[in-house]
Amino acid sequence: MRRWLAVLLPALLVAGCTSSSPPPPAPSSSPPPPPPSATAGTTPFGAHWDWSRYEQFTPFLRKIAGSATYHELSWCDIEPQQGRPDWSAVDQVAERSRSLGITLHLKIRVGVCWATGGTAQHVRGQAGKTESAMPRDLGTYKSFVDGVVRRYAPYGVREYAVENEVNAPQYWAGSATDYATLVAAAAEAVRAADPAAKVVDSGISSVAYGWGVVDRLLKAGQEAEAVRAYNAYFERRIGTRGKQIPAVSTAADLRAALAVPQNARNLEYLAATEKLLDDKTVDVRQVHFYEHWSAVPDLLAYLSAETPAGVPVEAWEVGQFWRDGDADAASRSAEMVKVVAQLAAGGLREVIWLPLAYNPGNRQGSEVRYGLLDPDGKERQAGLMLAGLAALAKGATAEPVRDKGLTGAAFRRGGETALVVWAADAPVTVPAAGTLTSGAVGAAARGGAVEVGADPVVVKDQRPPADIIASIRQGG
Repeated sequence: MRRWLAVLLPALLVAGCTSSSPPPPAPSSSPPPPPPSATAGTTPFGAHWDWSRYEQFTPFLRKIAGSATYHELSWCDIEPQQGRPDWSAVDQVAERSRSLGITLHLKIRVGVCWATGGTAQHVRGQAGKTESAMPRDLGTYKSFVDGVVRRYAPYGVREYAVENEVNAPQYWAGSATDYATLVAAAAEAVRAADPAAKVVDSGISSVAYGWGVVDRLLKAGQEAEAVRAYNAYFERRIGTRGKQIPAVSTAADLRAALAVPQNARNLEYLAATEKLLDDKTVDVRQVHFYEHWSAVPDLLAYLSAETPAGVPVEAWEVGQFWRDGDADAASRSAEMVKVVAQLAAGGLREVIWLPLAYNPGNRQGSEVRYGLLDPDGKERQAGLMLAGLAALAKGATAEPVRDKGLTGAAFRRGGETALVVWAADAPVTVPAAGTLTSGAVGAAARGGAVEVGADPVVVKDQRPPADIIASIRQGG
């Protein structure tokens, strides 16, 4: 039975270039020299951004130094002609990440080209990204992976994910068995090139994780819980994908939805990923989550049950999917804090927000996935709050808070505690103490008692989290 983070989950208190950018370096087949060391200190809260707008984003990115991000590369893009690789674009990403003090992970995809044969069926975006197909020759593929790892190890890259969201046909053209074969080959190459490196799974989609939550509860005979969890998890998705995410009121409705081919595929690839974790082919579990903050506990319960003990879990993609979302900036920002704080408190060691800034050129209409910055790089309230969280959590331990009417996270560093909490129901008053201060996330703090309501508040004190909570009196 899997016991990942079992003690954390019960309901308790913790017992890209602009016109002014320099040109990229010339193509090279030899690894670049080691760059300067990254900024000391780590924080779980980071972001993923569009490198074409790097200069606009740099002021904010410096605020989250010590975090991690990832970059996706494709074999077919780097080596469109066999034997003539061009590493210049990825070299620039690696250089700039390192100079910012942000740890870079790489996601290695194949694509469709000479290395695979065939013709791409799914072409996406201005960059013309395609699905990946199984390589014709695994030995040649392993040589490419070896080259990636040896080239970017000097930049401090130590985590390599194999493909992206393989449960989706627009990302992976092969079978689940093919994917497992590909991961095994990549893992062998990664470890041979750098014994300190870690292999990461593809990051099954947020929707697929929702179906995993539901399927597990159904199999356990918890039908009412499965229906509740479905409606909580997919609150903003129901009806957005036709029969794939329908309105549901009974267990029979759920079982019918699970029989939809794409939903069955989601579970197949989720199971294949978990077998790779069980077999230790993969070292790190990658999570994607774009749902309402109230669904985080169900996701954490699933991860606890379905992840082998000791396996690190990282959220490389976290955001807000909300088609036609109309909430104001304050509500959007508060929800962001609730999502990322719960994930960090639940044991995920990295929580990477996507996108850093909304790109209005990518979608028509409303902002389906909410950015921390405006398109021009101007910091939004959400960005101010994430930067504040990153500072609070740097070098700290994270623990869940769920007691005395409060929910959230406790970050403990040295002799100081920072609670990031909100009221689960009625407002809760935290009494004044000699060293206690409080304020909105990312804002200035003040002394005295604080009333915590639905919006997250930061409460700082020198006492341990349990002692701060114990000082709260309820019911009079």
